[in-house]
Amino acid sequence: MEEAALIAAARQGDTQAFDQLVRLYQSAIYNVAYRILGDEEAASDASQDALLSAYKAIGKFRGGSFKGWLLRIATNTCYDQLRRKKRQPTTSLEASYLDTAPPWAEDEEPEEYALRQELGRTIQRGLATLPPEQRTALVLSDIQGLSYQEIAEVMGTSLGTVKSRLSRGRASLRDYLLAQGELLPPQYRLKVEDRT
Repeated sequence: MEEAALIAAARQGDTQAFDQLVRLYQSAIYNVAYRILGDEEAASDASQDALLSAYKAIGKFRGGSFKGWLLRIATNTCYDQLRRKKRQPTTSLEASYLDTAPPWAEDEEPEEYALRQELGRTIQRGLATLPPEQRTALVLSDIQGLSYQEIAEVMGTSLGTVKSRLSRGRASLRDYLLAQGELLPPQYRLKVEDRT
């Protein structure tokens, strides 16, 4: 069934149609939430909250990009979590002691896997240093591949603001990664001529 037909059926209360929509977009929603929040458990909670909100509000969807609509709900849910976390900071004991990283792929050497994981953690730490609006713009553009116009719709802002947030966020992330120097795996370090 096409997306438009699934949306129409879901608006009429068809939960199976909404479930199919969820299967289409749940990984994108989770990925955005994880990159914004930087924590698997928080991203999972935010994804579930966003999908529940979308289910309750499906009747308010007025057309356009359904994926963009869902990602806007997800980013707003993440912002709500960030505000709550700022008011009541907590640390998960489980996250402190457990490494939940998946095992490496069969065609990948353990050393390559470890280097890739370290790069991912370094990038995630760099993303965490950015203001939420810049972080969200970067995640939507560079990880999810949304166009600037789609990002503007998701974030409820102008195209110029999106471009500005992306420019500032990329510059800050680049500076963060450059400052990490020796902490980055050798093949991912910027060379002197790349730094200009």
